[in-house]
Amino acid sequence: MNAKVWIRISRAVSVVSVVSVLAGLSACAVAPPAPPPPNDPVTLRVNVFRGASNIPIYMAVERGAFARRGITPVLQFTPNSDMQRDGLAAGRFDIAVAAVDNAVAMIEVAKKDVVIVAGGDGGMNELMVRPEFKQVSDLRNKNFIVDATNTAYALIGRKILKNAGLVDGKDYTMNPLGGTEIRTKSLETPEGHSAMLNPPWSFVAKDRGAKSLGSTMDLFGLYQSSGVFVMRPWAEANAGTLQRFLSAYIEGCRATQDPANREQVVQTLQKNLKLERRVAEQTYVALTTTGHGLFKDCAIEMTGMRNMLSLRAEIEGQWGGVAPAPDKFLDLRYYERALQYVDR
Repeated sequence: MNAKVWIRISRAVSVVSVVSVLAGLSACAVAPPAPPPPNDPVTLRVNVFRGASNIPIYMAVERGAFARRGITPVLQFTPNSDMQRDGLAAGRFDIAVAAVDNAVAMIEVAKKDVVIVAGGDGGMNELMVRPEFKQVSDLRNKNFIVDATNTAYALIGRKILKNAGLVDGKDYTMNPLGGTEIRTKSLETPEGHSAMLNPPWSFVAKDRGAKSLGSTMDLFGLYQSSGVFVMRPWAEANAGTLQRFLSAYIEGCRATQDPANREQVVQTLQKNLKLERRVAEQTYVALTTTGHGLFKDCAIEMTGMRNMLSLRAEIEGQWGGVAPAPDKFLDLRYYERALQYVDR
């Protein structure tokens, strides 16, 4: 074979190879997503606190997002985070939706195989006090009412008090009473001096005479608060069901954030939380305030997640004071798959 023929053959082979590679890449680019999981009817036990952070679930119910996917969510309301964490570990329910710092505590302190699968909001918390207190430092030798002393909003409050020069166990007393609704009522008692509260209870407390010394955003910064967490073995055994739940949850989150749905959101808050119209409207504003309320599509806010872990490292002294990367606590595969089937 002479040199010219060899060159022509080589060029032809090269062209065919390039075309084959491009065709393969094109096929990959247009390959459809995997089909959604089948909508087999299923009832899911979902454990929550009674508050505005449940709005993605409430709205998903209102708009039929769960029903379209064959899911019936049955909400269980927990009185405190200790009972929620114990209940999840014991299998008394399937899914928890609450401050994800509780999941971190389950993993690191209780050594349970828990995983965070979606986000929610920034907590919308405010440091609420009885009306006679003017500034954070006035809380010296007073009571700080918390859910549990070692998780979530208690840690934020302890950090805020620490920044004001107050050390827990020395300059003030932590009193663990339970969820936000209970803490709200405590501010009406002589012993209830301060508490971290979020909507609608922060607005209810203001109506009853309490006042705010500032929001979490003002006094601490961006924080990953509510989210969805489950036992890892349950997620692996029920991957399709979890994906369907998260698709509906994201859909409810988007519906809440769409200004066109404001009236429906307000009415849904009124119905589910038994609120006056004015308080429901205030709660809606908090939910739709960037960084303070719902994160886009109820995704994990990574800066807020890192801040949450750093706070635990500082206040609880965990991990030798140096927080690990968020990846240790997250498995977002279910969420990412669920995103493909939102509004479909």
